[in-house]
Amino acid sequence: MEKLRRLWRGRTMTFGVPLLLYLIGGSFGLREFAQIRYDVHQLHGKIDPALKEKLKQNPVTLESEYEKLEKSNLDNWENIRGPSLWEDSRTVQKQRREALRLKTE
Repeated sequence: MEKLRRLWRGRTMTFGVPLLLYLIGGSFGLREFAQIRYDVHQLHGKIDPALKEKLKQNPVTLESEYEKLEKSNLDNWENIRGPSLWEDSRTVQKQRREALRLKTE
């Protein structure tokens, strides 16, 4: 009986067993919550048939987008500075328009 009391009050029973119970119980609980997440995703992940038809009518492929990029002129571009946080965007736009007007004249 004394050995059983000493074992019960030892570090293994005080710290080790509760730790193992938390780890094992937590893994089972986490698995259940993850399964709920995937079940909800399957229910809400379905696409409306009308939207599916609309997507089939307008196919966008990687090749078509690449052809659009090839047609655009990427060599002639201008870096346009936006307003800083402390600047008023309307005054910056006015200054920019004025500078463009002077440049084209």
